[in-house]
Amino acid sequence: MDADSDATDIQSRVLQNTLVEVASSRNQAEVDSPNETCCVICLDSITEVCEARPCSHRNFDYLCLLSWLEQQTKCPLCKSNVDEVWYDFENNRPEAKSRVYLVPRPKQSSQQHAQPQAQSQRPRNAFQRPNRRRFEEAPPRPVTIDEAILRRQHVYRNQLYSLHVGSNHRSGFRDLTPEVFESDPEMVSRARTWLRRELQVFEFLRTPPTAQSSDDTMTRRRANNAEFLLEYVIAILKTVDIQGSQGQAEEMLKDFLGRDNTKLLLHELKNFLRSPWSLEAWDRKVQYPAPRKRPIEEDKEWEHRRSRSQRRRVGESSDRRKRWATDSYRPIYSSRHHRGIEEARQYTPD
Repeated sequence: MDADSDATDIQSRVLQNTLVEVASSRNQAEVDSPNETCCVICLDSITEVCEARPCSHRNFDYLCLLSWLEQQTKCPLCKSNVDEVWYDFENNRPEAKSRVYLVPRPKQSSQQHAQPQAQSQRPRNAFQRPNRRRFEEAPPRPVTIDEAILRRQHVYRNQLYSLHVGSNHRSGFRDLTPEVFESDPEMVSRARTWLRRELQVFEFLRTPPTAQSSDDTMTRRRANNAEFLLEYVIAILKTVDIQGSQGQAEEMLKDFLGRDNTKLLLHELKNFLRSPWSLEAWDRKVQYPAPRKRPIEEDKEWEHRRSRSQRRRVGESSDRRKRWATDSYRPIYSSRHHRGIEEARQYTPD
């Protein structure tokens, strides 16, 4: 009885903290930027503020702007070139940037007609070391949001658990506890970034890409559900061990995602937060075991092996009968022949 009461108290406290955070974030967004709460790309509410540089426009959601820049590296509003994207602001202050995304330049083939004029304005020695620092800092190949979500859906579809990495100075991984999580604002920010993308794996939490207005009923409902669930997981992380032996986090979250998906999400989130990597680096470096075959595939393979074994046994039996008929002597014991032999034995001449 006491255990049930404690679990109820913990869940009630987590839910109260979630509602407070959701209300606070909405009020803060309305106070800070009442005219910029709508993303000009998707027309949905902005969930992660970002800033295009050097034009300093902030009318986009971070994920939407990255998707836009994959098609063209110009600001959607002023059409000027975008070199960097500032995101993950501290207290939403423009001057306090904590993360920078370097926008990859377009391929030479698509900009071939503009190259002569641009090259004539560059210094001569620029051709000897072409943007070496930029290529070292930027990811080797930016993965689109859709590609990342498809990859994560594959993980959940096959129930793949990322391989464990020990906590030590060499790996950079560290242990995760509620106390460590609550006292580390950077870790809280990383958890929000990871969850914001991970929750899009689930259809009922993903905003439709064809939504025409933020007033659309389904769009608004999914956005609200995703926002609530994100803050709910954050509150859980601050209260209980994410994978404790009592399974409290799993019990509080399973009604939303199902037990299997909940266990996998908590496992993946814990491994990401323990790692020293950014979300992009984690996507490149995380390792998974080979996918297990589905039961239907195992049944088909078993049926194939069984039919092949039966055919082999039938062939061996047929060959055995042929060899027995040709290589061995089998006397004929007919009843008439047998009676003739017995009568000959019993006959005695006079």
